[in-house]
Amino acid sequence: MTPTEKDTPTGHQPFRIDVPEAELDDLRRRLDATRWPEPATAEGWVQGVPLEYLREFCDYWANEYDWRAAERRLNDVPQYRTTIDGLGWHYVHARSPHAGAQPLVLLHGWPGSFREFTDLVAPLTHPVDPADAFHVVCPSLPGFAFSDKPSAPGWGIQRIAAGVDRLMASLGYDRYGVHGGDWGSVIAAIVAHRFSPRVIGVHLTIPIILNAPPDPSILTDLSDFERLGMERTELFGQVGTGYLTQMATKPQTLGYGLVDSPAGQAAWILEKFFEWTDCDGDPRNAVPWDAILDNISLYWFTRSGASSARIYWESMSDVPNDVITVPTGCSIYPKEHVRVARRAAEPFLPNILQWHEMPEGGHFASLEQPVAFLDELTTFFRSARGMSG
Repeated sequence: MTPTEKDTPTGHQPFRIDVPEAELDDLRRRLDATRWPEPATAEGWVQGVPLEYLREFCDYWANEYDWRAAERRLNDVPQYRTTIDGLGWHYVHARSPHAGAQPLVLLHGWPGSFREFTDLVAPLTHPVDPADAFHVVCPSLPGFAFSDKPSAPGWGIQRIAAGVDRLMASLGYDRYGVHGGDWGSVIAAIVAHRFSPRVIGVHLTIPIILNAPPDPSILTDLSDFERLGMERTELFGQVGTGYLTQMATKPQTLGYGLVDSPAGQAAWILEKFFEWTDCDGDPRNAVPWDAILDNISLYWFTRSGASSARIYWESMSDVPNDVITVPTGCSIYPKEHVRVARRAAEPFLPNILQWHEMPEGGHFASLEQPVAFLDELTTFFRSARGMSG
């Protein structure tokens, strides 16, 4: 699946990950020299990542985790770079061999990366039923991984959404589907609203309506799933938004520690794999440590602790509540930290074709429940494609 020049549109260059060995040596040196704080004064994770858990995790990163193997796996999916609106974008682009394959763009958020979707590239491009085939595009958002870091303000979610549409057009796709999770959900919704004639359908794991609290009168007679979702969302608002406030107000200050300390970068992300996954008390129950470290390593080697955080500074006040009229699918996972009841989402999503309350899984659904997640995508876009003719 290695890209070649003949496969590459004008203005797009094939890309391969190749972290210098000196970077790996530096990572191990920094991990070995970590200055550890004292243990928390409370049990478990209530004050953050427990000391002994993080020490074990960082020891595994330094001495057992194999970045070169991860690098080879990541390079198995075709990657490129191009310039959009003056900024370099990195993206995965894997074309299906099947005639009639549907273009699909997959959008990550924080603390995710394109790694969330790489294991899905093969089953999406080479499905059992050729009628379910996709051409897969997965960009790294500006400031994340191997995309450029903006050097001036202005790269918020509206501009990123326009860049996504421009990327798809530059690849020759007149119409496409879009999926998003986390910030990707917000960006996907903006794409679906602003570029609706080009969007076949939109699939979301968080149908966010943060700026439009629902009418309390419609939130009566909730199901157990909906009630627990509201409770989980309320708890997140009470004790789970410290990271968000810091990144939305002072991302630069945070970035010094994240870019200098691999233990700090690991803890900052690992905490979310505990809080936002269906892990029963240990993140590795939901996502293997190797996969978590693939993601953390991408942040570390690209020094994107500050640049990725700026999406919050740029965008928290700009989350829209547009009415999305294109066919919409929502997969609601029980351990997602922001949950919305269908009746609250329907005023903004009047064309819901699929709304599934999933039995297990959380924020990193494509990593936690890849088989079920793949089925959700395939089933929804089969319906959306049928509606589009």
